[in-house]
Amino acid sequence: MRSRSDGGRPDPENKNTGNAPDGLARPIAIVAIAQLFGTSLWFSANSAADGLMRAWRVGAGEIGWLTNAVQAGFILGTLAMSLLGIADRFRASGIFVASAVAGALSNAGFAWLAQDVHSGAFFRFLVGLSLAGIYPIGMKLVVSWEPERTGQALALLVAMLTLGTALPHFLRFTGEDLPWQWIVTCSSLLALAGAWTIHRLGTGPHLPIRPMTDGTARPSVLSAFGIGQFRAAAIGYFGHMWELYAFWTVVPLLVASTGLADRFPAAGVAGLSFAIIGAGTVGCLIGGALSRRIGSDRVALGALAVSGGCIGIFALGWPILPPAVLMGVLLIWGASVVADSPQFSALSARSCPKDMVGGALAIQNALGFAITIVSIAGVMALFERIGPAAVWLLLPGPAAGLFGYWRVGRRAG
Repeated sequence: MRSRSDGGRPDPENKNTGNAPDGLARPIAIVAIAQLFGTSLWFSANSAADGLMRAWRVGAGEIGWLTNAVQAGFILGTLAMSLLGIADRFRASGIFVASAVAGALSNAGFAWLAQDVHSGAFFRFLVGLSLAGIYPIGMKLVVSWEPERTGQALALLVAMLTLGTALPHFLRFTGEDLPWQWIVTCSSLLALAGAWTIHRLGTGPHLPIRPMTDGTARPSVLSAFGIGQFRAAAIGYFGHMWELYAFWTVVPLLVASTGLADRFPAAGVAGLSFAIIGAGTVGCLIGGALSRRIGSDRVALGALAVSGGCIGIFALGWPILPPAVLMGVLLIWGASVVADSPQFSALSARSCPKDMVGGALAIQNALGFAITIVSIAGVMALFERIGPAAVWLLLPGPAAGLFGYWRVGRRAG
């Protein structure tokens, strides 16, 4: 079936079309489900942290290295996508499918071929490279289908990213007696299902493919940072990223070290970690609905302020707060810590030219994830010294994001 324009007529000028069949779910829902399956690769190793630490005789710091190997691969991949123009010169659906298949194979290699942290980090690095063609390209797929509802559509997409991040903890919770290799392999099977889904859907009709060359010079993707509104959104996004992945990485340790797993034994560390990280799915969906009423900027800044407040409450209160209250703080933190992400991305996508959207989002992702390497390494090292109070290290992210967005946005406006 041919893709159609907004008016319902075939669009013969646009070769970058999808083949979403009538009668199936809306394309955004399909992309979101594929994103859920593909991004389950991200923290598949963290869900198996207890088994890995026993099998390889390593501590929490070494598990942090595995996470940072994924981040490093993702950064290199997104830099290549943006600086080489790959994200805007090839069909988004084709990039997504190839990346999901490569990620599934690399993740399976980690499960069955890695023998120690060093070999494991190599396979996790390859997973990160593959995720560069899943997460930012998934955002471009959303824009290609729903350019007029970017904030709400990206909120659904990031909600699925969040649920995908939490999913390995759920698999660990439900398959507690299974070897860790099988838990990790489940994420590979889900990624293959996501690849098949996007292969069937294709790319939407609303974004052009940039020609490889047409004889005219094109601006560098870095020129997007010359646009005041893009720069303001990027600064807010970078502050958010300082906090987000370090928080997701340390959640199981916070649950275990504060005694919450003992107070809620039916859920345990895996079940509570799934609930806390998965709360971000609800946060993203609520934020997406609110963005239609009050705007993406207010939703993003509000969520950033709430998550920053949760850092302070948790850091001060974890030794004295009742377990139920402490768990409530973590759930609110989990919901707010990611709710700003799709809104900052929507603001960035709206502020730059259409033929630069893929590259601009990819370079923003690359720089944001470079920041996560520092914050993850820092919070994991500090946690081994001072325990849960290490979350104080995350507070500069929301603070800098709020101040930077206000200052740069005021000048750009």
